[in-house]
Amino acid sequence: MKVALIIPTLNAGRQWKTLFDGILSQSLVPDEVIVIDSCSADDTVAQARAGGCTVLQIERSAFSHGGTRQAAAMQAANANVLIYLTQDAVPVGIDSFRRIVAAFRDGAVGAAYGRQLPRRNANAIEEHARLFNYPPLSQVRSLDSRATLGFKSIFFSNAFGAYRRDALFSIGGFAQHVNFGEDTLAVAHLHRAGWKTAYVAEALVEHSHAYSLYDEFRRYFNIGVLHQRESWMNEEFGAVGGEGMRFVLSELRYLLKHDPMKIPSAFLRTVVKSAAYQFGRQESRIASR
Repeated sequence: MKVALIIPTLNAGRQWKTLFDGILSQSLVPDEVIVIDSCSADDTVAQARAGGCTVLQIERSAFSHGGTRQAAAMQAANANVLIYLTQDAVPVGIDSFRRIVAAFRDGAVGAAYGRQLPRRNANAIEEHARLFNYPPLSQVRSLDSRATLGFKSIFFSNAFGAYRRDALFSIGGFAQHVNFGEDTLAVAHLHRAGWKTAYVAEALVEHSHAYSLYDEFRRYFNIGVLHQRESWMNEEFGAVGGEGMRFVLSELRYLLKHDPMKIPSAFLRTVVKSAAYQFGRQESRIASR
């Protein structure tokens, strides 16, 4: 089974050594590492080429989460499995790649994603988000999983996610027009087409963010836009409201125990995220005014 590792980059020079050392330490070394770079202004490209990576360069204005990852998938024509990694997601341990690729021994699995651990010195809000969304128990999901998991059944992350290349191309690949949530959309199509997806809790990366309020607003606005434009996902897999409330209650319990001083910040972020999501759902109406 041939494996290609794909990493979109932008000014990743300061992170590159840590990331690449993590890649080289893996017990399963990818057959090819493809870096798709958005005209970095630092030495990202030079370091990637020095490490033997194939480098594709695109204009920053041409970047989209779906289109850019699809371009790299087309480049990896000889691979059976495509592993996607972001420049700030560092493999933990030596078996992360081996374990995520092992999920494809099941011929019905079309995609798999690993567990993301909070970065060192992460605050309690960051920690909870990772612990909530990436539990320690692995799971295989299919279209039938929507009956019990609802929208959560198509949760996925390309920060550390892998695809059977044939399965990805059987659904037309990543949507070119999508600039956010290309992973969730692809998984929804995979489930509809009869493929399974796997969450591999033993495949680990360190990856979390301390989002600003602006970051939170932009992120949840984009989620709202995706759900408005691809409304069939909510119709077929359920609304996200119940999962959102479960997250809020879980976060409150976690902060009460670990950092009560963060509760006001968490409350404000919840308000901002909710408003941003609703604005995003109204994107077409807002744009027409």
